[in-house]
Amino acid sequence: MREWMTREEVLAKLGVRSQTLYAYVSRGRIERRADPADPRCSLYRGDDILALADRRARGRRQTSVAASTLAWGEPVIPTAIATVSHGELIYRGQPATALAARMRLEEVAALLWEQPDAVVFPEVPSGGDPFRALAALAGTARSLLGRPAAKLVNEGAICVATMASAFGAAGTGSIHKRLSAAWNLDTAGEELIRQTLILLADHELNPSTFAVRVAASTGAGMPACVLAGLATLSGPKHGGAGAALESFLAEAINMGADAAIERWLATGRGLPGFGHPLYPYGDPRARALLAHIEPDDELVTLRDAVGDMLELPPNIDFALLAIARRHSLPPRSGFGLFAIARTVGWVAHVMEQASAGTIIRPRARYTGTN
Repeated sequence: MREWMTREEVLAKLGVRSQTLYAYVSRGRIERRADPADPRCSLYRGDDILALADRRARGRRQTSVAASTLAWGEPVIPTAIATVSHGELIYRGQPATALAARMRLEEVAALLWEQPDAVVFPEVPSGGDPFRALAALAGTARSLLGRPAAKLVNEGAICVATMASAFGAAGTGSIHKRLSAAWNLDTAGEELIRQTLILLADHELNPSTFAVRVAASTGAGMPACVLAGLATLSGPKHGGAGAALESFLAEAINMGADAAIERWLATGRGLPGFGHPLYPYGDPRARALLAHIEPDDELVTLRDAVGDMLELPPNIDFALLAIARRHSLPPRSGFGLFAIARTVGWVAHVMEQASAGTIIRPRARYTGTN
């Protein structure tokens, strides 16, 4: 679907009358702008139309709405932390790409955690497995219930530092500098790591963040909530997309890009590293990073083949692999950057959920025998 549609195209797509279209616009459900070619006419944002069409197709029966909500559907949890709106990732009202141009992760943590000054992540011993390290913290952590915000901030900072140390970060200073020193990066590589951490800090209600909020709604301790997020992120359909892209690229190198694309499509899976349901016009996080780095020839060949065949733009996983290959990052560095950065977002969601004081407990739709 194109980014902007004419009135006639919208009416045909939605199957509504002009009065209904104007009602959607007046309620803010469809964005409208003047047509640059004819200011007397209006254009309507395509992704708003697509979202409305999807909702209308699903119908409004309770079971249909509830089921679709859990799969790229309607929002289910109120949050002031982050959202994706009109093709942009927004952190507390500010585009993440704009923040990535000028901030450190410590400053973005302050924004998401609603702190007046940049968060200081403590020095913790380097190395170790993140699951074991967080489990050790969770074993002695206190419940969220009744804890003051300052205590949760301190515990969240420890979780971020612990996650970073598990992927090699050591010493003091900004997390991107700790990682860059551990990975022997030059100035250009260090700058890419800084931006990457900010662009990955949160992504609305993705599966791992939902798991974090469910844990937080029970009053579980901060490290236990973060551990729930990490466990969910480790799944191949979530944080494992980077590893899938590496496999896809290896096949493209060995058998040719077109053959690899056809084989992956034949399995019924999407193409890792390309396209994103929330960004029909391209992932802004990938654009921001790829503006500063040229992928190597093998990635360019795959990118061009996917573009020619399916018109799918690269997403954040493609950008991460491009950075890893260009700067010779260690194995699983893409997953590590996701986990470190996303811990900042998880902590924000833990604190927001704790302040809400409600438990997340959906009902199941029973399909067994009576």
